[in-house]
Amino acid sequence: MKYTQLGRTGLKVSRLVLGTMNFGPQTNEADSHAIMDAALDAGINFFDTANVYGWGENKGRTEEIVGNWFAKSPDHRDKTVLATKVYGNMAADGESWPNHDKLSAVNIRRAVDASLKRLQTDYIDVYQFHHIDRATPFEEIWQAIDTLIQQGKILYVGSSNFPGYKIAQANEIAARRGGTIGLVSEQCLYNLAERRAEMEVIPAAQEYGLGVIPWSPLQGGLLGGVIKKEVTGGRRASGRAADTLANPASRAQIQAYEDLLDKHGIEPGEAALAWLLTRPGVTGPIVGPRTAEQLDSALRAVELDLTEEILTSLDEIFPGPGPSPEAFAW
Repeated sequence: MKYTQLGRTGLKVSRLVLGTMNFGPQTNEADSHAIMDAALDAGINFFDTANVYGWGENKGRTEEIVGNWFAKSPDHRDKTVLATKVYGNMAADGESWPNHDKLSAVNIRRAVDASLKRLQTDYIDVYQFHHIDRATPFEEIWQAIDTLIQQGKILYVGSSNFPGYKIAQANEIAARRGGTIGLVSEQCLYNLAERRAEMEVIPAAQEYGLGVIPWSPLQGGLLGGVIKKEVTGGRRASGRAADTLANPASRAQIQAYEDLLDKHGIEPGEAALAWLLTRPGVTGPIVGPRTAEQLDSALRAVELDLTEEILTSLDEIFPGPGPSPEAFAW
């Protein structure tokens, strides 16, 4: 496994991030623990989860599965850089009682303690804001975070799904207040088929020293050889991938992508991950395996070197938006 610093921090993390969103809803606890064992054995030390994972009436279940894995061995927690998230409504019935979601100081305090209990740990390495909260000022958010850092409950803070201007705003206010280094990472939607983050989010992250952690690196399976799987009787596309393939022009684009990689004898999903690892500012993509076999495929991507010819061809198939402001101005 290869490692890098998380943004401007001294924290070393693996270039693949183990996503746990499928643990519980799609992967049972025993298989989830086996995947975490295999990930740690392979050198992946960066695990990502969220308080809402498990979804619906099972919100929090994913953190519980991770916590039970930590409880199996002291080495598990000691060797893991743990990231979780706060923002969503944790009421099982979906009804949101006031102050039980988003980023108010009272909810941050409540959510941290609940996550620590489910995760069976006394600290979280990277505590991430799952979304922006337009109603809560960053002065209040940072005051709550400073208290948690002083209490030893969290070490670093990251964002997720933030636009570029909110990354800047958050860190400028943190700098003015002093006492905290502000955001150290941004977890955003970024992959070959969805490159809008290149306009504002990634430049802001680089300017402020945030590590970029792309989620959905295969665009919901779209970049994982979905057409070939359809033809050979494998798992059919669903969700975002199915919606995209319903458009003839988009389907032709994905076919060109699969044909290119087939010509070079490369698995599409591995190429999509390897491409992200070449992108400026990217710490590592989040991989969310449902099975051990999917984890093995992701691990091979770390060792895959894409030639300049392939990278150029990928840019031709999936052109990025271009830099800001040139992408929308002269």
